[in-house]
Amino acid sequence: EVRARQVLYDDPIAHTEQTRHQEITLTRSRDGRDLRLFLNGDLQFSSLDEHRYHESLVHPAMSGPHERVLVLGGGDGLALREVLRYPDVREVVEVELDPRMIELASSRPDLRALNADAMEDPRVRVVVADAFKWLREGSERFDVVIVDFPDPDSEDLAKLYSTELYSMVARRHLTPDGRMVVQSGSPYFAPEAFWGIEATVRAAGLGVVPYHVDVPSFGDWGFVLAQAGARPELRLDSAPAGLRFLDDRVLEAARAFPRDRSRAAYDVEPSTLDRPAIVEYSRRGWRDE
Repeated sequence: EVRARQVLYDDPIAHTEQTRHQEITLTRSRDGRDLRLFLNGDLQFSSLDEHRYHESLVHPAMSGPHERVLVLGGGDGLALREVLRYPDVREVVEVELDPRMIELASSRPDLRALNADAMEDPRVRVVVADAFKWLREGSERFDVVIVDFPDPDSEDLAKLYSTELYSMVARRHLTPDGRMVVQSGSPYFAPEAFWGIEATVRAAGLGVVPYHVDVPSFGDWGFVLAQAGARPELRLDSAPAGLRFLDDRVLEAARAFPRDRSRAAYDVEPSTLDRPAIVEYSRRGWRDE
């Protein structure tokens, strides 16, 4: 079966399995330098440039109070790795749907090396659960909420990019000065989806700042930073030493969108449980790519 799957991937398959929730595949380049994770055939990271994605996802959101942090998705432990670089982080709750992803991130030497053994840090509490249900049923408050789900190209994922989910985060799980960041896909390849996510977060009553960076394995990739009330400042306060990509100059440039990919160029609506517009936006973008 591995041989049959191999035709779908450029690099040799290091591991593949079908779990209850998804197909997990790891590939490794022949020179050993590039480890890649695919979920249901979609690239989640390349070890050559994932630091660009995860530094950009995590550190702007951490530029404020960050004693308690919630990570939704990101079961590979790479967002956790960045959060744990802050010594004053007291607790991180990692909510992941697929227990096999957690097990692989905790046991495979290649993933453990990449995530710096993040799952073993005593500050981390792993919760295996559906994130939407967990948010609805709980009331824990966090200074930072990092939303790191796969792109919303199916109805199953649409609820994770809905006004209802972001409203639950804002009303039940963010501290008054807390920040949320959402991985929001590509503003170049799927601009309707990107601006649809931004509109959906705004519809939940949050102030937002969209930004984007270059991740070579993904292309142009975007995020939405949000907080209650006023728009958050996009900045790097108390960022740990040794960041490989992100600095103040990169972050300043990340706020600028070209005219043909700006918010004004797209007529989009917020995505809700009843009307999951984000799925069509995402499919249309990647279909046209």
